[in-house]
Amino acid sequence: MRIVFMGTPDFAVPCLERLLADGHEVTLAVTQSDKPRGRGHQLQPTPVKVCALAHDVEVYQPAGMRSDEAYERIARELPDLIVVTAYGKILPQRILDLPRHGCINVHASLLPKYRGAAPIQWAVINGESESGVTTMQMSAGLDTGDMLLKRRCPIPPEMTGGELHDLLAEEGARCLSDTLKALEAGALHPIRQDDALSCYAPMLDKSLSAIDWGRPAAALHNLVRGLNPWPSAVALYGGKKLKLHRTAVGEEYTDAPPGTIVKGNPLTIACGGGTTLVLREIQAEGTRRMTAEEYLCGHPLPTGARLESE
Repeated sequence: MRIVFMGTPDFAVPCLERLLADGHEVTLAVTQSDKPRGRGHQLQPTPVKVCALAHDVEVYQPAGMRSDEAYERIARELPDLIVVTAYGKILPQRILDLPRHGCINVHASLLPKYRGAAPIQWAVINGESESGVTTMQMSAGLDTGDMLLKRRCPIPPEMTGGELHDLLAEEGARCLSDTLKALEAGALHPIRQDDALSCYAPMLDKSLSAIDWGRPAAALHNLVRGLNPWPSAVALYGGKKLKLHRTAVGEEYTDAPPGTIVKGNPLTIACGGGTTLVLREIQAEGTRRMTAEEYLCGHPLPTGARLESE
């Protein structure tokens, strides 16, 4: 098929690569503008742009999708289908209606749950035991289109948001490939989403990072996992930030006040309801990420001391 691909971050790259590997004619890759990154704030291309140019696919980076110029540029490609994976902008109805097969989106959740910008991370934060990807026929709403195919993936209790992201990026490419094969065979059977079963997964920001030690350890463990690698869960010790990268729910209970260090080996913190959280990997201000044992060799945290919320 003749396809226009729309995507921006790392998550979208396997889908673009799979379309090309399956022999589809991807005539244009639409992605967001280059953005300044790193300490030098130099403009960096999006991962989709890098991938597209490596495969000699023309790249288009409009400021928005509602202009006549954007519509006319995409219309010139005469696409059979537009495939959208984490593009990051809402498409107007006239673009949705442009291809003869419409627009298909690859979404990183088992719709209708976790519509929105950060479905992967919120599934982990909320302690879900399963996630997956859904392809859907796009409509004007936010992730509200008819569902096409799904691929399910378990979420192990130690898996981080970053690890689930990488897994679902590959599963999304496989689900997209299966979806287009079914489309070409006339074997797709769209299923309408039940809005009553939906929930929203808003974009992450640093306001979520603060650890509230009054919460149960299991909830804090899920928060740490879901915010890894960004923006990271954060506590305070001595007025300085301590990022928590890896944790485990402790096996012992305590009557110590929440936030109290109750054991040094392994580094164990009192949480709400008498539960405890074991810190596995941490990062203090001005240091690299390291295991708790490595950190304690040069930075003692005495039993009975308190970690605070940011």
